[in-house]
Amino acid sequence: MLDDDLIIAPDHTSDRGTANPHDDASHEHEGHFGSFAAEHLSPTYPQRAPWGTAQRLRAWQAEALDVYFGCDGPDGVGKGPRDFLAAATPGAGKTTFALRLASELFRRGVVDRIVVVAPTEHLKTQWADAAGRVGIRLDPAFSNRHVAPSRQYHGVAVTYAQVAVNAAVHERMTLDARTLVILDEVHHGGDALSWGDALRQAYRRATRRLLLSGTPFRSDTAPIPFVEYHPDAKGIRVSRTDYAYGYRRALEDGVVRPVMFLVYAGQMRWRTKAGEEMEAHLGQDNTKDITSQAWRTALDPNGEWIPAVLRSADRRLTEVRQHIPDAGGLVIATDQTAARAYAAILADVTGEQPTVVLSDEAEASARIEQFSQSTSRWMVAVRMVSEGVDVPRLAVGVYATSAATPLFFAQAIGRFVRARRRGETASIFLPNVPILLALAGELERQRDHALDRDSDDDQWNAEEDMMDAAEREEKASDGLTEEFTFQALGSHAHFDRVVFDGKDFGQLAIPGTPEEEEFLGIPGLLEPDQVHEVLMSRVSRQSRHRTAREARESAAPAEGATAAPESTLPQPLHRSLKEQRQLLNSLVGLYARQTGEAHGLVHAELRRLCGGPAVSHATVAQLQARIDLLRRRVHS
Repeated sequence: MLDDDLIIAPDHTSDRGTANPHDDASHEHEGHFGSFAAEHLSPTYPQRAPWGTAQRLRAWQAEALDVYFGCDGPDGVGKGPRDFLAAATPGAGKTTFALRLASELFRRGVVDRIVVVAPTEHLKTQWADAAGRVGIRLDPAFSNRHVAPSRQYHGVAVTYAQVAVNAAVHERMTLDARTLVILDEVHHGGDALSWGDALRQAYRRATRRLLLSGTPFRSDTAPIPFVEYHPDAKGIRVSRTDYAYGYRRALEDGVVRPVMFLVYAGQMRWRTKAGEEMEAHLGQDNTKDITSQAWRTALDPNGEWIPAVLRSADRRLTEVRQHIPDAGGLVIATDQTAARAYAAILADVTGEQPTVVLSDEAEASARIEQFSQSTSRWMVAVRMVSEGVDVPRLAVGVYATSAATPLFFAQAIGRFVRARRRGETASIFLPNVPILLALAGELERQRDHALDRDSDDDQWNAEEDMMDAAEREEKASDGLTEEFTFQALGSHAHFDRVVFDGKDFGQLAIPGTPEEEEFLGIPGLLEPDQVHEVLMSRVSRQSRHRTAREARESAAPAEGATAAPESTLPQPLHRSLKEQRQLLNSLVGLYARQTGEAHGLVHAELRRLCGGPAVSHATVAQLQARIDLLRRRVHS
């Protein structure tokens, strides 16, 4: 609670119809940041101040304020620049920094109104609550029907969509008073051309604009309003960030949690629209089309992959809750149908009905708030919790969505990194998909938004890739290039490995075995260097479990035991797709010379006997089956 004498009182004598929230008489030192109400805002809202810093800004927040007021601006030195882009990793405390800056601009007489623009209705309320804790009153219920904020408020909180509907209403606010506009997650300003145009119209005359983002980049080339772009060494125009606080530095400062990715592979089977039955091992070196279809098969709630992963994730959550009793889990689903199905699976596994969040409505926001303040185990959501929503007790996540852009991935992982105390670790369950593993490995990478495409940029968006494939002329079967046309026939999950700090730990294991349990049972409270040491020890223990299991399986037939179960781990295939294709084509050439048949006829016969698509779209396993068949024929 703030002391009564620290609450900012409005000045009802303002001739602009707004309240000045600061009494200049109480601030004798112009350059001192510690003599106003925001001094008592915790470093990251709500009160999650790290170990003994409740009454001080975090180092990066103070540093960013110094940078801001060290820049020249339209009012000279010390008053700050007109536009300032601050990029800080999710969970670092951007809200606190912004409100502290707003308070200081009020105190210095630079602005007398605040407008916060947020991506969602839920975040509007969250901003208003945070501002209220330092005596800044924002109206989250302001609508486009209103002419100006009520005199009892210092400003308003609105959404990007709200501004896009009627930019003139919001422009009028910046003309009636000296206004600081805080654009939260500013990359949303490029979501649509009309949104960008509306923002420029509404806030082009604002006195100050503070641009905030945890992920200051987009996966497209849509320009972000008020962001400066400058050419890099390759001539590509990239955004200029005025202050950046990345995940690596935040991790070193103990501000965010380290993230441990638990990767799951598995065998997938599906039937295409053309009637072809496909099979692939998730995580093998497959084509993008095959990977995308196998990935979707894994996420099918009617298969065995996702239920197995959810059971493993719940076991991990149980372990974490032994050290963090209120720890919660979040499943991020592709769509509402999948979200409901995953919730039903979790209800069967846990005996507790999870919280389901399906859309950005008032009821959904209330569900998120209720979950945040409870001790229940799981929440299942589609997309609205991918950014900005503050549920600091989330410690275990299941990435069960087909979204694969760097922006979405960074926002999603950002829900789990918000530290409350030292030693907390986040555990994220990932399907073994190359693009996701690449993004996990680049979690610490500092990104900027580019207006031009780099020819060397090999980032992959699954949805965009499938759309491109659908527009190509007969380069793959129709069943592979049309989205949501396949029929999932079955899936099995295998624990693959743990990825931590860019390194891999562990090997294939069947869910539910001691080999998997070695990694699910890692304590929930560990320092980053301790995580590495524990993972190394668990690798050794897993190897001992595997050796013992293989010894039992090899001895079982001699003792009259039953054969190994169907879930026995697959044999690893070491050759890449390119090598498989080269070997197959060599064998086809050899067989064609022996028989006098055309190469095309040999390939067609192999497809008829072994199944699967053309060589260019076949999986490693399908190519291997054709290679084995040809070897037998060539040798005979």
